[in-house]
Amino acid sequence: MKYKSIIVAVVTTLFLSGCTDWIYRIDVPQGNFLQEKSVKQLRIKMTKEQVIYVLGRPVVQDSFDHDTWYYVYEMKRGMSKRGEDFRKELIIHFEDEKVASVTGDFELSEDFNTPLDQ
Repeated sequence: MKYKSIIVAVVTTLFLSGCTDWIYRIDVPQGNFLQEKSVKQLRIKMTKEQVIYVLGRPVVQDSFDHDTWYYVYEMKRGMSKRGEDFRKELIIHFEDEKVASVTGDFELSEDFNTPLDQ
C-alpha cells in the first residue's frame, strides 16, 4: 500500500511536469525601445531638446550627473520558444548641453561626427 501511493505521486508529478508549456506567459518589455534608424539620426553637438525629439526622454537620468543620459531596453521572454531575454542600452554624454559622445549596443551612422549646422 505504501509503494502504491509513492508510485501514484511520482507518476502524477511526471505528467504535470510535461504540462509546463501549456501555460501562456507574456513577454515583459521595459524601458525605451530604440529603433536603429532613430539612433542613426544622432549627431555630435545636438542639443538635449533635439535628442529628446529623435529618441524620446531617457528612462534614467543620473541624479548626480545631469550630463549623462541612459536609454535602457530590456525584454524578459515569458516562454523560451519565443527567443532569449535581451538587454540593449545607449549612453549619451553631454558637454555644455550638447552631445559629446555616445556609447552602447547600437551602431552610430557614418555622419555622427558631422554636426547638423554644417
